Amino acid sequence: LQKHKSQDFITLGGMQKTLPPFCIERGEQMRTLLLFDQVQAGYGGKERGDTELGLEKGGVGSYLMFKEDFEKAGLTALATIYCGPDYFQAHKEEVIHKIKNLILKTKAEVLFAGPCFNYGTYAQMAAEIALAIQEQTDCKPYVICSKENEETIAAYKDKVVMLEMPKKGGVGLREALGGAVAIISGTKDESEQRFQ
Repeated sequence: LQKHKSQDFITLGGMQKTLPPFCIERGEQMRTLLLFDQVQAGYGGKERGDTELGLEKGGVGSYLMFKEDFEKAGLTALATIYCGPDYFQAHKEEVIHKIKNLILKTKAEVLFAGPCFNYGTYAQMAAEIALAIQEQTDCKPYVICSKENEETIAAYKDKVVMLEMPKKGGVGLREALGGAVAIISGTKDESEQRFQ
């Protein structure tokens, strides 16, 4: 892997690839924050949708499903942000403000929002936060959800990067999460998994 200082591409095995705007020098870790609902963070089921905004250092809960992919791709999970979708809907400004401040403080380069599966309220929260973060910071957000979240996908797919994964219990979860990590690290083209 060779990064050309004055250009926006790398040479990889003789092929030139366009760099994502946040691509980093070899050997550095890409600073990533995870955004989960209370279920994916391990703080309760759907009935706990009023779980307040919280933070855990490093990756917790569902992060273990893709931890190996993160490490291989050079992504570091700085922290896991979690929030119940009901709490978010009632406190949008406050939640977005706190997440934005955390991104600025940690200098996070990526916000990994998912896996949302087919949880409609989580996908909606993830997309709303992703759009706000994209508009207010230099952090690049990614929302990973299943096609069953049709309304959210239709409303946000042209505004933020929304990547496809299977619904809860669906086939191909491991591949979809690995693919999302590969897209973030710049080794896979996002068009292969992005909702169109």
